[in-house]
Amino acid sequence: MSLMARTEHALARHFEAACGSGAPPRLVEAMRHAVFSGGARIRPQLCMAVAVACGDTQPELTDAAAVALELMHCASLVHDDLPAFDDADIRRGQPTVHKAFSEPLALLAGDALIVMAYRVMLQAAGGHHQRLALLMDNLTRGVGLPAGIVAGQAWECESAADLSQYQRAKTGALFVSATCAGAISSGSDPAPWSLLGESLGEAYQVADDIRDVMVDADSLGKPAGQDVLHARPSAARALGLEGAIAHFQRLIANAAASIPACACRDMVRQWGQREAERLVPPALCEQARRKQAAGARTAPQLRLVLP
Repeated sequence: MSLMARTEHALARHFEAACGSGAPPRLVEAMRHAVFSGGARIRPQLCMAVAVACGDTQPELTDAAAVALELMHCASLVHDDLPAFDDADIRRGQPTVHKAFSEPLALLAGDALIVMAYRVMLQAAGGHHQRLALLMDNLTRGVGLPAGIVAGQAWECESAADLSQYQRAKTGALFVSATCAGAISSGSDPAPWSLLGESLGEAYQVADDIRDVMVDADSLGKPAGQDVLHARPSAARALGLEGAIAHFQRLIANAAASIPACACRDMVRQWGQREAERLVPPALCEQARRKQAAGARTAPQLRLVLP
């Protein structure tokens, strides 16, 4: 079974089990819309890939940890799309939750998905109480303060933000949680896997910045040009397109080099390379070079602190 197929199967199974019976039907449908309207499932696949590299000694716990990560990610997207933030009409090519179900139900759906993430892990823990405690702590670090995804979104509300700090929080933190969760669920030390998550997480945000400038809304599955519209920190704005692409490629190289020695090192590296090419295809890089050569200008507005 591929990592994607394993992810989708685990999501469907754990979502239905955690919903139970008797919940408000429209709330459940809003939650289902947020989770099952598509998505690359990068974070749960990354968790599973690391677990496999570490022996995957408790696959049920691995699946639950991976599902919890995706539920938390989906919750953040529901909230990010609300009028108070991006006021987005589409996500993954579908109407956003607040457009399809109303703002009150979108707020409640996001909140319910956060709670569901922890419930899924609790239901799958079995007798592995120590691993569960570590997984719970790991997820809270990726989501909360001082440097989780909530902090990342809050940096958008500040008058100034350090670009690298912003990217590590908004996107990188949950990637670190994903690599660490894969190790923890298999009873391995998560520390050696942290750098892989950091590098991939920052690379993913840089790729998102590039695509926000280069790709149209239909291809993105969400509104384009949002970084400029909302004056958000952006690698493409700070470094220019060519500079952002070069930074992205350095981060991918750093990620590959950071993978600890293990029997499945090549599998993890190849998975990361495929994701890199999906996010920023060579054709997009060439298009950026042509655009830069044609005289497109970007105005650096933020200081980038390279790791």
